[in-house]
Amino acid sequence: MKVHVENSAKEMAQAAADYAAEGIREAIRQQGQARLIVATGASQFDFLQSLVAMPGIDWSKVTGFHLDEYVGLPVTHKASFRKYLRERFAASLPTPLAAFIEVNGEAADLEAECSRLKALLDNAPVDVACVGIGENGHLAFNDPPALFETEAAYLVVELDEACRRQQVGEGWFASLADVPEKALSMSVPQIMRSRRIVCTVPDERKAVAVKNTVEGAVSNMFPASILQQHPECRIFLDQAAAGLLEAR
Repeated sequence: MKVHVENSAKEMAQAAADYAAEGIREAIRQQGQARLIVATGASQFDFLQSLVAMPGIDWSKVTGFHLDEYVGLPVTHKASFRKYLRERFAASLPTPLAAFIEVNGEAADLEAECSRLKALLDNAPVDVACVGIGENGHLAFNDPPALFETEAAYLVVELDEACRRQQVGEGWFASLADVPEKALSMSVPQIMRSRRIVCTVPDERKAVAVKNTVEGAVSNMFPASILQQHPECRIFLDQAAAGLLEAR
């Protein structure tokens, strides 16, 4: 894992988008297509805006996946990650994706939904995974203690209170009681199988999580710390998020 600290959130987003776009272009050049994972949340607003504007990407050769979705949340809800990515990513591209594989948290059979997604992911490796880090150090919705060993590509997970409070703090829900207690989440091993990982983390409220991720021991109590073990992971920070790091 390599760490890049930029002066502002905008510069951080642009640097992260440059690295992600490089990986997408390289995959298309080498194999004629690319497979991409995109993240959601307030931390990804600027990054996605920069990514969709990147030149030289034939998006018609890109298949997109996303990391997670709340269980039982309607796609019309403002916190729905399907809604978020339809509006902020897929609809903003200059040309349509080859396919966008949505995580359906409203599926009647959640285990069958996880199996469906795994079958699609197993078709070929993921070239670029774009992720963030939660205030509790989660990676996707893998809250601590996260499963670092599983054959599953997606899991039905319980969301801890810190994670759910973050969603209220970011304005997605009016109260803690409104936040779903379960989600479908891409597993940590599945994320780590990606050829390139682009981790974008702005904001002072993420500084403790960033320090644990970058400078702490690898532990499932700080799930994102596993990124230390990925040879092609770069974490992009603004000054606020990097504020507690000893080496900057």
